[in-house]
Amino acid sequence: MARLRVGPLERAERRLGYALLAPALLLLSAVVLYPIATLLWTSTQQLHLAQPWLEGFVGWENYDRAMDDPRFWSALGVTLIYVGVTVPGAILCGLGLALLANLPFRVKWPVRLGLLLPWALPLVFAGLIFRWFFEYEQGVVNAVLRLFGAEPLRWLSTPDLAFISTSTAIVWKSSSFVALVLLAGLQAIPSSLYEAAAVDGASAWQRFRHVTLPMLRPAIVVALIFRTITAIQTFDIPYAMTGGGPGHSTETLAMYVHRTTIDVLDFGYGSALAALMFLLSLALTSLYIRQTRRDEGTG
Repeated sequence: MARLRVGPLERAERRLGYALLAPALLLLSAVVLYPIATLLWTSTQQLHLAQPWLEGFVGWENYDRAMDDPRFWSALGVTLIYVGVTVPGAILCGLGLALLANLPFRVKWPVRLGLLLPWALPLVFAGLIFRWFFEYEQGVVNAVLRLFGAEPLRWLSTPDLAFISTSTAIVWKSSSFVALVLLAGLQAIPSSLYEAAAVDGASAWQRFRHVTLPMLRPAIVVALIFRTITAIQTFDIPYAMTGGGPGHSTETLAMYVHRTTIDVLDFGYGSALAALMFLLSLALTSLYIRQTRRDEGTG
């Protein structure tokens, strides 16, 4: 098979394309590739600022240490449970909020503003708010329980209740972002599809199931990917509410990385933990993308 010849005009267009892409590639390398490469290199070093005489290349020793570290496995398990609980919770709540915001209100800006405010609120501030909500003596939740004659609960000092309270705060904070993504997807669905379904006698549930959900699938996948990545990186809200306690029951992998590097000053081991967290994010995101492509191929 003869190779197609590339003319001078095509070669000039390619050179122009490379020249236009070069600044973006340089910026990507500076803010993404270089930090990742530095992280991976540091993870192979013995770099403990409290023990500078032990510095040097140790290869995979930090990763072997993580495999034998029960606190790493505990933090990883807590992180995965947060992913399994808060991601579906945020998607379901966000979908409900998006459907509510998409209703034909005469004045829509208060509803849209109500979606935007939780997302714009700083994470630590949201954690402090919910810490006050679940406080034992003066918290709003226990005040409501006392109002109905129930015993107040120690939300932030009991492992299971601490996890429930932090998960509630995370779902509340993240569902607004999911709602904004899904609201954009809802507004892109042609109204003619709903009109045709209504003419065919489809009920509201049938229109939601057979029109809304299939057309909203790309937006749901995007929201799933972003919410999963941020769930793996969960740090601010549990840190502000419980500090990882009681014990290590709410300590996530990101919190363990922070304590290893900032508190203990063990940058080599902390970099290895951060690299493992990055690989976990990459693996879960790849699963989403692969499943999406598979569904598109069979659709």
